[in-house]
Formats: sequence, C-alpha cells, structure tokens
Amino acid sequence: MTRYEQYVAFVTILSKEVRRFMRIWTQTLLPSAITMSLYFVIFGALIGKRIGVMGGFSYMEFVVPGLIMMAIVTNSYSNVVSSFFGSKFNHSVEELLVSPTPNYVILMGYVLGGVTRGILVAFIVTGVSLFFTELHIHSYFVVIVIVLMTSTLFALAGFINAVYANSFDDISIVPTFILTPLIYLGGVFYSMDLLPEFWANVSKLNPLVYVVNAFRYGVLGVSDVSLPFAFGMISLFTVAAFTFSMYLLNSGTRLRQ
Repeated sequence: MTRYEQYVAFVTILSKEVRRFMRIWTQTLLPSAITMSLYFVIFGALIGKRIGVMGGFSYMEFVVPGLIMMAIVTNSYSNVVSSFFGSKFNHSVEELLVSPTPNYVILMGYVLGGVTRGILVAFIVTGVSLFFTELHIHSYFVVIVIVLMTSTLFALAGFINAVYANSFDDISIVPTFILTPLIYLGGVFYSMDLLPEFWANVSKLNPLVYVVNAFRYGVLGVSDVSLPFAFGMISLFTVAAFTFSMYLLNSGTRLRQ
C-alpha cells in the first residue's frame, strides 16, 4: 500500500471507532461524569473534610488528579477491548487481516480511538471537578504528555485483553480483578508516604503508581516518585505493550480461525 492508502485506512478505522462511542455517548461518556461526581462528593467533600490535608493540599485537591486519571484509564481500556473483541466476535477483523493494510495501521487505528475517548472523558471529568475545587495546573506539558501516554498504554492493554478473550464475559475479567485493584492501589486516594516501606516498594510494580503521580505533579507540582523515573516506567510499559500487540497481530494468535 502507498503512504496515502495507509493514511486512508488509518483514518477510516479511527473514524469508525470515534463514531461508535459517540453514537452511544450516554453509555460511553455520560457515566464517567456521573461516577466521578459521586467520587468527588463522597471522597472529596464528605470524607475529605475529616482527613484534612494530604501532601500539602486539601484532600479534594489531592484526589482530583487521581480521579481524572482513573477515568482516562478505564475509558481508554474499555473502548478498545469492547470494540476489537466485537470485531473478532463477528469475524470482521479477519477482513482487515487479509487486506493489504499493515498491521501497525490497524493497531494504531483502534488505539487512537481509545485515546480519543480517554481525552474526551478527561475534559468531561475535569469540567465536573471544577464544581468542587479549583485547579491550578503546575505544568501543562507534563499534563498533556501523561494523558497521551497513559491513554495509549491502556488502550494497548485493552487490545491485548480483546485478543485473548473468548467471550464477552472474558473482557470484564481483567478490568474487575486486575485493573480495578491496580487503580485503587495506585495512589489515587492516598500518598505513598503513608505506606510501610515494604508495601511502598511492592507498589512500584504497579504502573498506575507512575501514571497517577506523574499526572499529580503536572497538576499540583508534587509527586511520590521521581518524575523522570515515572516517565521512563510508563514508556517502558507502553513499548512492551505495543511490541506484544504487534506480535499478536503478526502471528495471528487467536485471530485467525
């Protein structure tokens, strides 16, 4: 395929993905606004008053970056896992695989669809948070880069889950038993300084720790981990996920029936 044809294929896949979640926005975008509003009310306004200050900020200010990232992670992930598994389930993905479209174009089309949904949800949740607290962005560069890197990483993770899933029940196993615990143990609601040394070291295996703390630095200017180290770890996880995703596409694992 020529470069132009590859571009057309990429735009076609991406536009299909965007139209898919925008067509059912009451199921894909609205729930995040409602869920995050409840988090802001319960953890920020009610419980936060009793906790007081954490990391030099009010508890509401402290949890807002983590809650925004939680929405980005879950939406980027769920968009790709549901969409790609749907294509695999109805065998339409086989038509893509036998076409001249390069596999990396197919992968990036689905991933950018997840990234787009993650970014839209980020704007929605950020807008909701402004009803509860003020946000003074410390570094717009860090915020933008971390949002893009995080949504890409978890869109790739959703793709891997979709490839290995055998039924629609399977696409909910990883979010329920792996992704959700990682989110809650990733420093969204607490500072890592509160953990004993052993558990603080164990937490370093959790990619959400680097995601949440890097984004919190971009918003508040504070982080429990070194910012360059956080960028390095997120990049490492992303490269590993992309490499494995390309291997699955190139080998046709669980895709060619």
